Amino acid sequence: MRAIRFDEFGGPEVLRLVEAEVPLPGPGEVSIDIAYTGVNFADLKARSVGYRVAALPFVPGLELSGRVRAVGDGVTGIAVGQEVAAMTEGGAYAEVAVAPAATVFPLPAGMSPRTAATLPTVLPTAHALIHEVGRLQPGESVLVQGAAGGVGTVAGQLARLAGAGAVYGVVSSEAKAEYARAHGYDDAFLTGTFDADVLRATGGRGVDLVLDPVGGETLRRGLASLALFGRLVSYGNASGEEAWRVGQGELYPRGSSVSGFSVLGLAADDPDALRAIADRALALATSGTVELPVTAEFALEEAASAHRLMESRTSTGKLLLRVARPRR
Repeated sequence: MRAIRFDEFGGPEVLRLVEAEVPLPGPGEVSIDIAYTGVNFADLKARSVGYRVAALPFVPGLELSGRVRAVGDGVTGIAVGQEVAAMTEGGAYAEVAVAPAATVFPLPAGMSPRTAATLPTVLPTAHALIHEVGRLQPGESVLVQGAAGGVGTVAGQLARLAGAGAVYGVVSSEAKAEYARAHGYDDAFLTGTFDADVLRATGGRGVDLVLDPVGGETLRRGLASLALFGRLVSYGNASGEEAWRVGQGELYPRGSSVSGFSVLGLAADDPDALRAIADRALALATSGTVELPVTAEFALEEAASAHRLMESRTSTGKLLLRVARPRR
């Protein structure tokens, strides 16, 4: 089978198209003939600095859609030939991948594999940030870093559906600000001035909830943007800065709280909890209530180009790799 692999860490140029052995599912696993693979920032971190890479060589890719090829011992409720979406710990930049059965989701009727590939990590993450972890209440305000990206696009829509009083985003350009405003955001602020902009927009009050995948100094500025008794959820460290630390000095004076979330961590620690969140989130996508636009699609062998586009910080929405060969 064809796969995209890297043998060393580095820039997009280390991604190579190779011929690899077709993986077989073990107990509790499912192998899938892949139609589409989602491109995520975590894939870039894996390639560049080894994020969640157990050993080299490594085939990246965390989410996919396709058709079940084989099931391992002990797997029930999933049949060969069934169309599914799935989350993996790597391996989705390939024609066949193996995933734990607990993170394989049969496609609802009417959902295309192309749409399904955008959802396995992004939609449950956004749902958890707004609801299970962030616990957004009707009338509250929220600030979302990376508002024009995959998670940010969905989080803005979910916040609006949850009855948020105001939904603000943070983006890196005016073009992305316009995109965010078109997908559920009341306003979008630029990275360099967002903390001052938040205070201006809220009359000095701040926001009730901040969602932060950036970390570092951006996270600290997000803390300073919280209202009294506000909450911040950290779900990444895209900045690459030293891991953040907060303590009594930052949290006590205004009753602030900080929590964290990792969809991959939840998948490993409590897959049943992840499935419950995913079921709730996928229902919204099935009904058309929430959508994540695919803004760029690349062939599998063009994975390096997809990484370059995402690293340029000019992309919006969701990027996909088209894996299945066109039928002749």
